[in-house]
Amino acid sequence: MAASEGRITLWGVEVFVATADEASISAAARRLGSSAATVSQQLTNLEGAIGTALLNRGERPITLTPAGEMFLRRANAILNEADQARAELAMADFSRLTRFRLGMIEDFDADVTPRLLSSMADQLKSCQFLLETGASHRLYDLLDARALDVIVAADMGAGLEGMEVHPLLEEPFIVAAPRGAISEGEPLRQLKRLPLVQYTTRHHMGRVIAAHLARQNLNLPHRFEMDSYHAIMAMVASGAGWTILTPLGWMRAQRFLDRVDILPLPGPALSRTISLTARRGVLADMPTQMRDRLRGLLAEIVVGPAKARLPWLGDQLRILD
Repeated sequence: MAASEGRITLWGVEVFVATADEASISAAARRLGSSAATVSQQLTNLEGAIGTALLNRGERPITLTPAGEMFLRRANAILNEADQARAELAMADFSRLTRFRLGMIEDFDADVTPRLLSSMADQLKSCQFLLETGASHRLYDLLDARALDVIVAADMGAGLEGMEVHPLLEEPFIVAAPRGAISEGEPLRQLKRLPLVQYTTRHHMGRVIAAHLARQNLNLPHRFEMDSYHAIMAMVASGAGWTILTPLGWMRAQRFLDRVDILPLPGPALSRTISLTARRGVLADMPTQMRDRLRGLLAEIVVGPAKARLPWLGDQLRILD
């Protein structure tokens, strides 16, 4: 212990940045896969080495001291350099990469993600893969905080600085209605008679849908707001209402496909783009290799099957170059 007194360790810096980002020791411990006691001890060691308090640990949430705010800028630069050094050494012999942290939107967790990880595992024999699935906004936050190396998520407008972005897929928003509820002609008028089962506006996709409806001056009655495609499609299949989602969301709820009708979104078209994003220059050409693999998988698993069942999708659902 005495030999390490007064030394700033890379692990200590990483613990400090995670705690500053999360404003909580327990949350930082979960993010780092460690214990709260270990995180607290590392912070004590770091502050002892620097000679000043960096965090107001008695406050809830935890805040930075003036010294902590100053050190955080340097700490982020230290971790960026360490990440780049690790990646450069690993990329010199790609097979020796030992850790890879991937964030994927939930739309891909049942089929695309397992296929991608299996193919990467065949090449990276000694690599530990850490997977985080969740909403796009959460994955961008984790990437920005260096808790993930690469994410595959829906574009959210303004991008993060210092990132490389590889577009993968464009998909339209579509309507799912109870089987037989909508007849030929004036679908919007018929849909207005049914409640809207709304995708939660706590997530970016829900806010995009809500903003689109507002632009059309459509104030549609809704009693249900959910964040699960399966729950939404179950409600639609039972006749409780209709919803707006994407082909990816529709295909995830396979068990309900034969109990709903899928229709084009009435009025102006609305679409989203899914991209692969990574910190620029850190992983050499690995993001490009992943992009190429994902484009092939998405063409096989998503675009082909969706167009076979819904030919009218046409070029609205497409792989992006």
